[in-house]
Amino acid sequence: MIEFMLNGEQVTFNGDPETPLLWVIRDSFKLKGSKFGCGAGLCGACTMHLDGTAMKTCVLPIAAVAGKTVTTIEGLGTPDSMHPLQQAWVEHNVPQCGYCQSGQIMTAAALLAANPDAAEADIDTAMAGNICRCGCYPRIKGAIQSVASNTLGYDAMAEEVAS
Repeated sequence: MIEFMLNGEQVTFNGDPETPLLWVIRDSFKLKGSKFGCGAGLCGACTMHLDGTAMKTCVLPIAAVAGKTVTTIEGLGTPDSMHPLQQAWVEHNVPQCGYCQSGQIMTAAALLAANPDAAEADIDTAMAGNICRCGCYPRIKGAIQSVASNTLGYDAMAEEVAS
């Protein structure tokens, strides 16, 4: 039995401790926002936060999250109360197919939580592990830059979303 926090709620998983977190979240908890892309931790479509750090969950065994906090794209924001990055994604018309977008947003959210003043080089470095088959990289970078406090004010947008 593995207990952990999932999007603010204490949950329990009874199953193989080697099952990748992605499959536990999708199959056991029915949260389908995080996607399976490569199965090797290379593309980033499966990215979630583990104690605030962006993690590729297709290769992360569920045993590794015991006693920790997992946040999925569903826990980041809602349609009625979007995270500033989710709002920026809409404003910048980022997704085409949309398949990689939850992983892209989760990686960017972890970056900005750790470094709200992220510069272009910081964004490039953080996002290098996320692949977009549609090639939306300029729009992805633009959306992230618009939220970074060195451009529009991450804190101000976060307050706006919270109210």
